[in-house]
Parts: sequence; C-alpha cells; structure tokens
Amino acid sequence: MTPDDWIAHDPDPVTAAELAALDDDELAARFARPLTFGTAGLRGPVRGGPDAMNLAVVLRASWAVAQVLIRRGLHGSSVVVGRDARHGSAEFAAAAAEVFSAQGFSVITWTHPVPTPVVAFAVRHTGAAAGVQITASHNPAGDNGYKVYLDGGLQIISPADRDIEAAMAFAPPADQIPRLPVAPAGDELVDAYVERAATVRRTSGATARVALTAMHGVGGELAVRALRRAGFDDIHTVATQFSPDPDFPTVAFPNPEEPGAADAVLELATAVDADIAVALDPDADRCAVGVRTPTGWRMLSGDETGWLLGDYILATLPPGRAATSVVASSMVSSQLLAAIAADHGAHHVQTLTGFKWLARADAGLPGCSLVYAYEEAIGHCVDPQAVRDKDGISAAVLACDLVATLGAQGDSVLAALDRLALRHGVYTTAAVSRRVDSAEEAAAMMHRLRTRPPAELAGFPVGAGEHADAVVLTGGDQQTSIRLVVRPSGTEPKVKCYTEVRRAVTDGLADARGRATALQAQLLDIARGW
Repeated sequence: MTPDDWIAHDPDPVTAAELAALDDDELAARFARPLTFGTAGLRGPVRGGPDAMNLAVVLRASWAVAQVLIRRGLHGSSVVVGRDARHGSAEFAAAAAEVFSAQGFSVITWTHPVPTPVVAFAVRHTGAAAGVQITASHNPAGDNGYKVYLDGGLQIISPADRDIEAAMAFAPPADQIPRLPVAPAGDELVDAYVERAATVRRTSGATARVALTAMHGVGGELAVRALRRAGFDDIHTVATQFSPDPDFPTVAFPNPEEPGAADAVLELATAVDADIAVALDPDADRCAVGVRTPTGWRMLSGDETGWLLGDYILATLPPGRAATSVVASSMVSSQLLAAIAADHGAHHVQTLTGFKWLARADAGLPGCSLVYAYEEAIGHCVDPQAVRDKDGISAAVLACDLVATLGAQGDSVLAALDRLALRHGVYTTAAVSRRVDSAEEAAAMMHRLRTRPPAELAGFPVGAGEHADAVVLTGGDQQTSIRLVVRPSGTEPKVKCYTEVRRAVTDGLADARGRATALQAQLLDIARGW
C-alpha cells in the first residue's frame, strides 16, 4: 500500500493529517519498516503510519489475527481483548474487539483497563482461541503495543507470528475492515483471577507489612485485592503512583528496574517500617522486590528474586513432586537456578529470551510440568497452570508469603541469599546496554562479535558460542567462572550484554563476593567498549 493510499484510508483523521503534513523523506521512513511481531508482539510509538501504533495498524492486525484463527478452524470461538491505560489503549482495544466480532468471534472485553496477566489468565481459564492485550508494558509513555496469546494463553511464536504478518500485508484498507459493536463483559473473570492469584501462597498465619507501588499503571487495585485475599492486610501504597496515568509523571522511565524508578516505594517502606517493598510495572506483568538491609533498603535484582522464588517453590512442593517438576530461566538469566533445581531433584530448562519460550519450557519433557519460570528482567511465572506468562501480581503474593514465612522464623531474605551462596557458590549478575541508532548498527556490532570474538576477558581464556540472536562467551578456572551473553533488544533500540560471575566460597562469603564483584566490574567495562 502506497503512502497516499494509506492516508486516504486512515480511519483516524488525526493520524491521516499528521502523515499528510510530513515531508517526503520522513513519510518514506514511516513506510520503510512496518511493525513486526518481536519479543513481545507489536510495539512502537503512538503516531501515524505502518511503523507505529495507531488505529489503522490495530484494525489491520486484528483482521489478520482473525484470518489466521479462521484458517485454523476456530471460527466462532471466543477471543479475549484487554488493554492498559496508555494513550490510545481504550480506542485500540475497542477497535480490536469490534473487528473480531465482525469476523464471527465471541468477544470477551471490558470497558476498564486490566493488567496483562488477567488477559493471559482469561484465555486459559475460558479456553478462548486467542487473546489480545493492548499494552507497551514498561516502555516510555509515548509507546503502545499489541500482544497476542494463542494455544491456551501462551504468547505467539513462529509460524503464527509470521502468518499474522503475512495476513496483515493483504489486509483491506483500514477504513474498509468491518467492525461490529461488542457488549462488555462483567468482572467475573477479573474476580476469578484475583481469587487464583491469592492461592499461590504456600503458608498461612504469618503476616508482613507491605509497601507497594503500581508505577502509574493498572495493577494497583487488583494487587491490593489479591494480597488481602491471601491474608496480607497491612498494605501501604504510594499514593502518587497508584492511579493509572499514561504520562507516568513521577518517574523518568516507568520500569522498576531503572535507577530511581523505585525510590518512592523504598521511601515508603522506610517510613512505615515495612517488611517488603513491591514495585509493579505499568501493566503489572513484572514485579520487583525491595528488602531491608543493615544500611537501608535496596531492590533485589530479577535474578536474586528468581533464585529465592524458585527455591521456595521447589522446597514447598508435595513429597515426590520435584522429580516431575520443571523450572526454567532464560539464557540471559543467571545459571544458579539450574543448581537449585538439581539440589531439589527437579528439572531445569534454559530457554531463549522471552516468556513465549519460557512458558513452553516443559514441552519437551513428557510427564513433567512447569512450576516456575523467570527471566532477569523481573518477570516471574509462579502459577503456570493458571497464567502461562509473567505475572507481577501473583509473584507479589508469593514474594510476600516468602518474606512473611522467613520473618515468622526469625529469618530474613538476606540470610536466605547467603545460604544459597554457601551451598552453590557466589553468583553475581549485572547488565550493560548500549543504545543504537538503527537495527543496522546493532547487527554490525553482533557481526563483529560473531566473526571476531575475544580470546580472553579479564585474564581468563574464553570460548564463544551462538544461540539464536545471541553471542555467548564463557570461561574461567577451578575457582571462578564468567559468562557474557550479548544480544540485541527485542523491544528497544539497544544491544544488551548480560554478565555473570560465579566464585567458589573458599575463604568466606565476604571474600568471594568481593572478588566476584571486582571481576564483574572489569567485564562491564569491557562490554561498554564494544
């Protein structure tokens, strides 16, 4: 479709006028690279053109998903459509729902925003053929996205993503795609999700004081409800960040991982003498955890939380269940979960990056079932039978349960981390990112590493391997092992390097941690130079 044809058939007069006012070069750039299904679906800035999120793109994507479902023999099935509270989300979700309805599907949707895990839950719970969530998760305020679930609430993988893209290429002009109004659903599925999220708690009786922020997103209300349903009544929320606000006014970047993003909840935790701090990202599919230390509060890394939750889940399985249980982590996450799984007699699977792979980690192990999956970017799947995706709300419930259980025993999160280190060695993880101007620049950097990998790093000889789009460098000696994974981001214009150092504990924890931390600093400096 030519730019002139696109503009003529753009159903949104605002984006049509925006495109018509562009000069030839900018207009050509907008049409050079249409959005494709990446790590987390379609995602891009809210503006006109096929390379961005707008009404025309949403209509065409929804029509394409419908055609793929029809070709699979699923015509007339149910489709779940949800949304967050970002700019354009309400309009985009309504349009998607109306397209599916016009194509003969029974649509479940809501007039209000819902967290992303609610949509994943609803697809699985109802047996729907598909689910769509309009969200850009923790991206900047100017972005939005289109996330698709199939196959029991799992994120799409090939060939489904390529089939949808192919159908989009042949979609009718956006203003000619049929739409049929949809009656919104009640809150029964939302309530069922809250009830289920509360059940991930392993113990009862112990309690904890919780400081929580919703990061201006859509998870605050349901997180509080789920925590209370699980028995946590002493909950304090960051008032200035509790209600949804698409501009995210109090944070520079709405991602709990970013420096400073969790400052408000840590200040609240200090003020109310909390036992745990919880920070959700804007669509509540990610959860970051903060804990008290002798020198003040700090946020745990996604890996630290992953170790703790993985160990806790495996330790509380019914007798004999570990042998048929699977835990999973992505290739850019720490290797410690594998050692923890072996210690409990469970299976560990390492997958490619992204929950579309993590959620399928048990597929190759007949008779076994996934009980936990995580990736270092604060994504945790703690109840795979209900939500086969990362879920910040149920993860928050389980994290609070862990902290409450430890507290009732006179124990602490820091002591639990120490025990893991004494048993398996000290693992330290950190990542560094390099912003790039284009996909070509990222590809050039990856090509350099593939064709001319370093022979040594920080004095250790290393070997190089490739896994999908990543380069993996490993090396070490009897006391120390190092690992660097370099890959382009699937959602942002940057190349990421994930580093891990493992150090045997031979002269005490403090010495092992000091040596590991110093070595990791060297590796990060090297990675910044790439």
